[in-house]
Amino acid sequence: MDQTADDDGREPTAEGPLAVSRLFEGSEGIATARHLARDFLTEVRSLHGLPVSGRAMGTVELVVSELVTNARKYAPGPCLLTLVVRGGIIEITVRDGNTALPAVSARDPHRIGGHGLEVVMAVCRNFQVHREPSGKRVTAMLELTDGPDGHATGPHP
Repeated sequence: MDQTADDDGREPTAEGPLAVSRLFEGSEGIATARHLARDFLTEVRSLHGLPVSGRAMGTVELVVSELVTNARKYAPGPCLLTLVVRGGIIEITVRDGNTALPAVSARDPHRIGGHGLEVVMAVCRNFQVHREPSGKRVTAMLELTDGPDGHATGPHP
């Protein structure tokens, strides 16, 4: 069921997924993207009663930060961040204007920086990259709750 977002980009909550989108352009900081993710998940938990673990909250902020940072650093123009919650999963999607697909660098314990994509892939349930006519779409999925041992249920193919 498609829903129309209201003025602040949030989807109505009648039925279907909960979602928020924001276009980042100009000099907007990565911190704004992290705050958007935290505020959205806080609303998902408090207003809609869906469980969101502390681990999930922190991991979502980390993944949002890494994906938006990469888009702002390597792609021309704005990037679009979309967060969608459905069925206990959050889907984090970043669209940007660069058609070049990201690649994980070869392991090098002496390399400084360049580990963000490795980290994202390690903590996500699913990670996908798709080329689009005007750029690419990077999507990461995470569980919002922890397993019985208090940890994430782990990456899944």
